[in-house]
Amino acid sequence: MQKYYTRACNFYFGKTSKEKIKKKLSVALGGDNSISFDSIEIISRTSKKIINIKNINNLSLGIKKKILLDLKKICKNKKILNSKLKDFPILMGVINLTPDSFSDGGKYNKTLLAKKRIEKLNKNGAKIIDIGGESTRPGSKEVMKLKEWNRIKSTMKYLKKKNFFVSLDTRKTFVMKKALKYKLDLINDVSGLSHDKETIDFLKKTKLPFVLHHMKGIPKNMQINPNYQNVLLEIYDYFERKLTQIRKKGIKHNNIILDPGIGFGKNLKHNITLINNISIFHSLGLPIMLGLSRKRFIKDISGLNDSKERIGGTVSSCIYSMLQGVQILRVHDVNEVNQGIKVFKKLYY
Repeated sequence: MQKYYTRACNFYFGKTSKEKIKKKLSVALGGDNSISFDSIEIISRTSKKIINIKNINNLSLGIKKKILLDLKKICKNKKILNSKLKDFPILMGVINLTPDSFSDGGKYNKTLLAKKRIEKLNKNGAKIIDIGGESTRPGSKEVMKLKEWNRIKSTMKYLKKKNFFVSLDTRKTFVMKKALKYKLDLINDVSGLSHDKETIDFLKKTKLPFVLHHMKGIPKNMQINPNYQNVLLEIYDYFERKLTQIRKKGIKHNNIILDPGIGFGKNLKHNITLINNISIFHSLGLPIMLGLSRKRFIKDISGLNDSKERIGGTVSSCIYSMLQGVQILRVHDVNEVNQGIKVFKKLYY
């Protein structure tokens, strides 16, 4: 039997969105009246078709039932981690306490520098601080768990006294357990919880929110000729399977964020396809996060106009993703991205 997927499209924002909803010409995304949509794309592995939501009743019974179930998930109120995180989009500020991360390795791996960086990220509008002690850039090798923990330990102690929302970027349960003694609000595991067999049990016991990430392969080999028949639908199916497995393991809460992993086992074509169609993941009923900041796809697209920090490409791709309802953006240059979003909203809304 053919499988169908539902992608929300043709979005509206601000006053326009609220007016459209009032006139019943569009429906709110995730219970937020400031962003809505009036059309859906019905996708299979052999076809695509965009229809206005008012025409759903004209579909055949089987497809109609599937689309209405997806629409319910797309429109349901999505609480983003906790009631304090109400921005749209929420900015997650990156701080790598490593000597070799692809963009900022070695810049903040001293405690004083890390503290100053965290304060700056927070001041510039980051609602989540994402801390990592292991580089997962393409070609990187795994770091021993104790070494990874020692890289972040003093910073975690510092954060215990602060009121920041802290995300831990790690694949290792050992590091998660150590960090839990200090300050830990979110687990960001790029392996999709598959690197360490103890991770799911840890998450079940602690009931911590987490990011469910997609990566094809491991950092060491993920960019060696990544291949998909249909990158968009394969990653959607991957999330469905992983969520089913997680539920069977006893994790019942919905504090789960989906990240399709731009640049993690994807070439330029794969990345563009995912970003162009990112709103398909709303029909899984969970918030979406994207890490676009300073990524290689920006260089591949901009060519001679590439730059070290790739701020222009980061800002433009973040705003483009926001226009498809992406709720969380993981970025290095929080001030610049925040500036771009504020200006765009003022001009648009």
